[in-house]
Amino acid sequence: MTTILIVDDEQDMRNLINVMLRQSGFQTLQANGGFEAIKSLIEHQIDLIILDIMMPHMNGFEVCTEIRKTSDVPIIFLTARDANEDKVKGLTIGADDYVVKPFTSNELVARIQAVLRRTRGEVVEVTNKLLVKDSIELDEISRKVYVSGKVIPLTLKEFELLHLFMDNENVVYTREQLLETIWSLHYSGGTRTVDTHIKTLRLKLGHEAGQFIHTVWGLGYRFEVPE
Repeated sequence: MTTILIVDDEQDMRNLINVMLRQSGFQTLQANGGFEAIKSLIEHQIDLIILDIMMPHMNGFEVCTEIRKTSDVPIIFLTARDANEDKVKGLTIGADDYVVKPFTSNELVARIQAVLRRTRGEVVEVTNKLLVKDSIELDEISRKVYVSGKVIPLTLKEFELLHLFMDNENVVYTREQLLETIWSLHYSGGTRTVDTHIKTLRLKLGHEAGQFIHTVWGLGYRFEVPE
C-alpha cells in the first residue's frame, strides 16, 4: 500500500488531508513540522510527501532542501501562496508538483497519482542499459553517473536531464520542452528552474564533461560530444 507523509503545522489541515487520502486507499503518516518529517522519513518507508510551505521553525523550502540531500522521494508542495516565484523556487530545489489551497479531494488525489505514475514508471521502464559518452557513463539500473570513473552524485531531476540529453545527442530542447518532459508540467511562467538545474549539472560533471551540454542561444540546450 502506498504510504504518504502529510507535513503541516496545522492539525485541522493534516486531518482533512488524512481523510481525503485514506478514502482514496492511501496509507498515511503525519508530521507537524520539518524535524518530525525528516525523522519519519528515516524511520518509515515513505512513497510520497505532501509538504506545506508556511511552517514555523523550518519552512517547506528548507525541509525539501534537507530531504533532497539524501532522498529522491516525490514531494508535492501544498500552500496558500500562488506566486510564480514560489513555484519556481519549489521546482528548482527538487519538488515534483505544487498544489495551491484551497483544493478539492479529486484534485489532490489526481496530482498524487500523476506524480506516482511518473516516478514509479521510471523504475519499471528502465532497461539494462549503460550509456557512455566520452568520459561520462550513465547506468540506468543503478541510476549512477560516472565521470572518468568517479561517481557523481546527482539529484533525480539532474539524472533525468542528463539521461535525456545523452540518449538524444545533438537534439535541441527548448526550456519549455525540458520543463514539460522532466517535470511533466506545462508552465507558462519563467523557466529559471531549468537554467538552474543545467548550471548545477554542469558544475557537478566538471569543467570538461560539463561543456558537453551546450546552450543554443534563443532556443535551449543540446548535448554534444566533440569528435
